[in-house]
Amino acid sequence: MDTRTRSHTRRSLLGGGAALAVGTAASAGWAYDRFLREKAQATDVTALEDEDAVVEVDSASAVTTATTYESGTASISLSSRTSGSGDEALAWFVASVAVTDARVVRAAFAEDTFGQNITELPSEIASAHGAVLAINGDYYGFRSTGIVLRNGVVHRDEPARDALVMYTDGRVEVVDETTTSAQELLEDGAWNVLSFGPAVVVDAAVPDGIEDIEIDTNIGNHSIQGRQPRTAVGARENGDLVLMVVDGRAEGYSRGVTLPELGALPLDEGCVTGYNLDGGGSSTMLFDGELVNRPRGGTEERATSDILYVAG
Repeated sequence: MDTRTRSHTRRSLLGGGAALAVGTAASAGWAYDRFLREKAQATDVTALEDEDAVVEVDSASAVTTATTYESGTASISLSSRTSGSGDEALAWFVASVAVTDARVVRAAFAEDTFGQNITELPSEIASAHGAVLAINGDYYGFRSTGIVLRNGVVHRDEPARDALVMYTDGRVEVVDETTTSAQELLEDGAWNVLSFGPAVVVDAAVPDGIEDIEIDTNIGNHSIQGRQPRTAVGARENGDLVLMVVDGRAEGYSRGVTLPELGALPLDEGCVTGYNLDGGGSSTMLFDGELVNRPRGGTEERATSDILYVAG
């Protein structure tokens, strides 16, 4: 998430230091409960998923190199891109993914547990699930709203914003959550629903006004604007996916991108749909167990709630 500020209300309390101490303790307790205390709602999440829906990749036939991966169900081509220099230097990474079964593209929770404030390094989540390629997800555990539907299982049904819906038949759409429900999406074949945004490509064009969109204004994270590290998912008309991470906040290496600039990148890759995921220090891409990009300007990952990955 690009900015995670936590606002604290200052109160003028009458009655002396004892009353102030009580108020401060109560405020600190609320903040700990909301933002730090782990709240597991479902553990061993993988066991909840329909075993019949799990697609096994034939690892024996897979050939992995530094830039490509091939199996009976997935083909991945990974490349790095750069432009500009000095203050305008930009670096980003593009993974083009073609699958024979959309269920090969999966999601996973930190500690294999659904709940709030439960985090784990993306590399650890990816390793636990045998991911060939992985990016950070939507950091669902930082908020209590948004539909959370992962690998064909509904975990939360609190519609709040535009979501990216990935269906079992290969469709990828941006859907207004507030006009539907998790159950309706599931019945329509939804496999994964990611709730962050905004959509940066709609019908093969960058939408107007995305530079003014705010996210999660109720908890202080008022803006995702400016030049930031970014993570995005794009989809081509033929159903191929493009997973993308843009580095940023690293002078002389990569400045990051604005939301309109982010939209231009999947467009250049032939995408007709593009969606912004959690970014900033969370933006991470892993391939074959190795960190691809430079999160936080170096090699230090930030723990997060979830990842999106290609099974291997």
